[in-house]
This record gives sequence, structure tokens and C-alpha cells, in this order.
Amino acid sequence: MERNERTRKLLIEHCQMYPQIQIQDVFKFLYQSSFGCEHLISSLEAATEYIKKEHDTVYSKGNQVIIPLDGKYSRVPLSYLDRGLSVDTFGKLFVASAKREEHGLTDLIQKLNAARELVKGGKLPFQEDEFERAAAEWESKGYPAVHHSEVFRENYFPSYRVMANEYIPFLALFAELDKRLAKGKVIVAIEGGSASGKTTLGNILSEIYDCTVFHMDDFFLQPEQRTPERYAEIGGNVDRERFLTEVLRPLKEGKTINYRAFDCTTMRVGEGILVQSKKLTVIEGAYSMHPELEGYYDFSVFLDVSPELQKKRVLKRNSPPFAERFFEKWIPLETVYFTKTNIKQRCDMTISVT
Repeated sequence: MERNERTRKLLIEHCQMYPQIQIQDVFKFLYQSSFGCEHLISSLEAATEYIKKEHDTVYSKGNQVIIPLDGKYSRVPLSYLDRGLSVDTFGKLFVASAKREEHGLTDLIQKLNAARELVKGGKLPFQEDEFERAAAEWESKGYPAVHHSEVFRENYFPSYRVMANEYIPFLALFAELDKRLAKGKVIVAIEGGSASGKTTLGNILSEIYDCTVFHMDDFFLQPEQRTPERYAEIGGNVDRERFLTEVLRPLKEGKTINYRAFDCTTMRVGEGILVQSKKLTVIEGAYSMHPELEGYYDFSVFLDVSPELQKKRVLKRNSPPFAERFFEKWIPLETVYFTKTNIKQRCDMTISVT
């Protein structure tokens, strides 16, 4: 969708959703769309405490669905705290979303001009001269952050936090992890095909939970293991035996892990790496939920990517010759593995990747 067209569409929908909306509420929508929430953050502790306080007093009267903004952010209602998401995780996601936008002002002015066009065309419920006066005053002050109007607060009880869209698809997963972590240690598997976002999710979990992350890519087959017989095995395209011996068994027994990562430059495994497991341990990569391994996990998630998006991502990330290896060999092997083992259905949660 063309950029200005998306802006116009979202502004119209927003005003229809909130019939009592005021001009400054539109400005707040535009500001948050362009800058996110950077102006609200002082510290993680303060942000978390305020979230808890607001949840205990205001949130239940407000909108309890996620509202997409016009950009890289959305408004996430505090009701997610009642779905298992801990206040600590909510606070961390909120703070992690507060990234300075280098082109925020340019983006804001462009969105504001789109709003002007809608007002002029009678598509938004404001008088043109009134909107222009308010916009001129906002501009004269340097486009500062805007509070919701009293009318909006009295009618809609806004109780949310602005969050980066990269975290939105995983809110249900975060909530599930928080519920399990409240009871003790958790080992999680992230399954899915090539370019489905497994490593990205692993990095996000590491950022939010400070967890230990292991990568199945560190357990590629060594040259002498790459035989026709091995590739004929269902899920044989990884050294699951070494992964089980070096990682999963000691991890389940609470021992210090000493594993060797495969080095693509030498095509050999490297020196041992000592790792002490943390409260949350994440295993990311295709074949992590192989039937010989799945019994060691407390929870599993499958990232479901369409063939079209997968192809687009593979081509974007790799040179044409290397991408061809994915299409001709690695992805077909994964497909057979997923089909024969019914992995998607056996995982505890499926997240569609869009």
C-alpha cells in the first residue's frame, strides 16, 4: 500500500473508532506513529512501576485490542497483563521499543500533511480553519509530544503502551513463557523453515529475557557425515546426536554445557564453549523438534512462513548461487521433515509469519 494512502486509511479508521476524538488526539496518533514512545522513558524501573499502577486503576475501562499506528509501532493495551504477560516483560518491551527515530520529524510532517488533505476533503470530523490553527501552533512549538485530550480520556479511558511492531506477533508467546517461568526453569524450542525468523525470535528473547540461546546451525553435519544415507533420514540434515550429547542432556540435568560449534570456514567443529544455563534456555533452528529431541523441551513454537515470503527472504539474504542451494536442497529436506514428522501440529504454539 502506498505510504500516504496507508496514512489516510488509518486516520479515517481511527476517527471512526473514536467519534469523540479531538484534534490533539490526532496529533498524538501522528506523533506516536513517527516517534514511537521515546519521550516517555526515564528508566525501566519507573516505566514498570507506572504500568503496574495504571493497570490497577484505569485499564479495564479502555480499549482492549491492539491499535496499529501509522509506522513501526502499535498501541498495546494493558489488558495483556491479564493474559499472562508479566509487568516486567511488558515494561522491557516498552523500553526496548523506545528507539530514537532519525527521520521522525520528516515522517511526522508528511503524515500531518496527509491529515490536512483529509480535513480539507471533509474526510475527518474537523473544521479546516480550526485544524490549521492547531497545526500552526503545534509547529511553532517544534512539534512536541502530545497528551490525549480530556474529552478523549473521559470517553475512552486510554490505557496502553506504544510498542514496536517487531514484538507484536510474539505477545502470546511472551505471556506463555512468563506463566511458565513463574514456576521454574524453562527450555524452549523454536522450529520452522528457512528464513521464517527463528534466529530473529531467538535474539528478541535474549534481549527481553537475558536467556541462553543455542543455534541448530552450530550442529551442521561435518563433511564425512554428509552421505546419501544420512540425507535420506528424516531430519538427517543436522548432527542431532552431538546436539543431544553436548547440549540437551547436560542442560536437562542442570550441568554446565560444553559444546563445539560448527565452523563453516573450516567445515569442522571448533573448540569447546562453556555455557551455564539460565532460567530460560532457547533452542532455535530447523530440526530442533526432531522426535529424538522433543522430549527434552518444556515448550515449543513453530514459525509458519508462506513459500512466497520464504523465497523472497532467502533471495534478499543470499547471493543467487547460495540462494539456489536453499531452493534445490535445504528447503526440500526441511519440507520432507516437517511433513513426515508432523512437527507443526506437534509444537505447542504456531505463529504465522507475515
